[in-house]
Amino acid sequence: MDEVEVVVAHSERATLRVGNVFLKVDADQARIDAEVEAMASAPVPTPEVLWRKPPVLAIAAVPGTALGRLGEPTTASPAAWAAAGATIRTLHDAPSPPRPGRAGPRLDALAAELDGECAWLVTNDVLPADLVTRNREIAQAALRPWTPVFTHGDLQIAHVFVDDDEVTGIIDWSEAGQGDALYDLATLTLGHEKHLGDLVAGYGTDVDIDLDVIRAWWSLRSLLGVRWLIEHGFDPTAPGCEVDVLRSRMSA
Repeated sequence: MDEVEVVVAHSERATLRVGNVFLKVDADQARIDAEVEAMASAPVPTPEVLWRKPPVLAIAAVPGTALGRLGEPTTASPAAWAAAGATIRTLHDAPSPPRPGRAGPRLDALAAELDGECAWLVTNDVLPADLVTRNREIAQAALRPWTPVFTHGDLQIAHVFVDDDEVTGIIDWSEAGQGDALYDLATLTLGHEKHLGDLVAGYGTDVDIDLDVIRAWWSLRSLLGVRWLIEHGFDPTAPGCEVDVLRSRMSA
């Protein structure tokens, strides 16, 4: 009998693996519905939905291995990163779903959330004030109008699978919807800045890609993520993770 592996678990949702089947347990049925809808409409490789019985969604494992993991060096080749860029471009060029994704809130609401998190980080002595202030300044560049596209919304490096320099699947679509294309590119390269050039080369240079905006999203995403990670049992201070990303911006 296959063992049950806890892939991730916190108060909002849990994902278990049994053999080649992943079981996603989520009390928010709307989030599961959005994930299934996004996978069905995305013109890129996604996991096969095996069955649904609320609050559980069963999906098949995708072939290949993850492009990498946050906080760890990636062994993926430049060609694999370029393939990921081309696949993301295919997604962004597709008709987007009607719902806003994680990367698609109103700018004023996002700015207010960011300022609130920055204040919390400083008031509670979680991070030094100069570190927060500098990254808040950098993050401002992301707070500009953008043309909404079909975004994954949580395109972490561990959510993209490759085999022989080809993308075999993208997982975890619960945050998909209309959003900023550069947010997806920034999320995938968070903590892996040296691979940004390969990713952009695959994505295509026929569109306007502002690298400073991508770097701004690194700061913005990290500032917004620290408290959530702490409160859900994760460590944003682990080597190569969110706090290290913020520190790297001090000398940028």
